[in-house]
Amino acid sequence: MGSAIRPLALGVIRRGDALLVFEAVDAGKVFYRPLGGGIEFGESSEAALRREFREELDAEVTVGRLLGVLENVFTWQGRPGHEIVFLYEAAFAEEGFYAQEEMKIIDDPNTAYWIDLADFREGRKTLYPTGLTELLSPDQ
Repeated sequence: MGSAIRPLALGVIRRGDALLVFEAVDAGKVFYRPLGGGIEFGESSEAALRREFREELDAEVTVGRLLGVLENVFTWQGRPGHEIVFLYEAAFAEEGFYAQEEMKIIDDPNTAYWIDLADFREGRKTLYPTGLTELLSPDQ
């Protein structure tokens, strides 16, 4: 991480009232985040999102509207991090992905799951980046 600000593109993929997220643990706390990753120099955020889904799930996605941009300043494994996160609506090109209850991420030990948005809204589960739950609230 170091002292650089990292630009990310994350895809908000919904299945009914559920959101596709991966589960991770830091300092003993479980949290969830949509899939996606870093934007490379010279790459658009939309292109980065499509590339990340190919790398993580071997899936093609269509990128929809930009839901918002969030600034995320945090600590991960005891080290400071700072991200600028582009959050896009996205959809799988192949319907079959929506039928899978969990998806192993290819380049990562984590697994992606469909988690009901109510779990995040009502505080039963933690969704990052901070502010995303509000961005996804029905009144937005």
